[in-house]
Amino acid sequence: MKEDSSLFLQNGSFQFKVIRVINKKSKKRVVDLHQEDYFNKQQLNYVQLNMQNTHYEKIEKAIRYINENIRTQPSLEEIANVVNLSPFHFQRLFRQWVGITPKRFLQFLTIDHAKQLLQDSSVFDVSLEIGLSSQSRLHDHFVTLEATTPGQFKNKGQDMKIEYGISQCPFGIIFIAATDRGICQLSFTDKDNYCDAVESLKQVWPNAIILENHSLIESLSKKIFNVQNGINEKFHLLVQGSNFQVKVWESLLRIPTGMAFSYQQVAHSIDMPSGSRAVANAIAKNPIGYLIPCHRVIRNTGVIGGYRWGSERKQALIAWESAKTQNISC
Repeated sequence: MKEDSSLFLQNGSFQFKVIRVINKKSKKRVVDLHQEDYFNKQQLNYVQLNMQNTHYEKIEKAIRYINENIRTQPSLEEIANVVNLSPFHFQRLFRQWVGITPKRFLQFLTIDHAKQLLQDSSVFDVSLEIGLSSQSRLHDHFVTLEATTPGQFKNKGQDMKIEYGISQCPFGIIFIAATDRGICQLSFTDKDNYCDAVESLKQVWPNAIILENHSLIESLSKKIFNVQNGINEKFHLLVQGSNFQVKVWESLLRIPTGMAFSYQQVAHSIDMPSGSRAVANAIAKNPIGYLIPCHRVIRNTGVIGGYRWGSERKQALIAWESAKTQNISC
């Protein structure tokens, strides 16, 4: 008999642990549900996580409403009403989340602001060549990327231990998986597709020893999104991909916080000026969101474009980073 444990979600919380018992002789799978208050193990305060995630969901809903009504330019009172908050609480929510007022934040969502980011990035290569440091680099982490060797790719994680879990971040719930060689997966998720994220991890690294460790992941999450007081953490990333994909992902690491590149600019940076579409495909397969900042790549028209974890979240990421790097107080 073989047991395989995973989490089962019901009524918006982790209330059951599913034990799948596989009989090798009959090849039949029996599912036995054992009720268990999983988070009483103090691995994660899910109640607090769920409340904080609701805050981001309101911000995402507000962004979606603004996008849908861009021509009418809805007032702050109207937007607050859409997310079921008073104007006062709407203001407080944004100050807690990003440190600025909703009015100022909305300015970072405009196409004009996106175009300005592209214009600023056009001189960034020159500043690197002459050794100037960008102010936004004060908010960047030190991220290094390592690609698996052909042999490591072939054995699919054999003799490797991967620990995973979920945690809260300013943009909702994130799923992170890490090895002793670095973070190998980071994706935005929610309580409804957590199990899908785990299965995706197992498909990429089928021969690895995969363990749940929410306390480790929560600690990692806090370090990743701690941009206060100029703290720059060091992170090592471990990725599987083609040589071209890895080259594109490495190029994204050079885009500073608070800036944006177009797909054409990224293609040009890797000496493939006509490879914009191939670059877009590689970006879409980025396995480590945020730390490999694919959200900083937008269309050359200033339109934010698609994002595998939602275009509203991409807008929120860009605007949040712009606000943080400009150190605005209002």
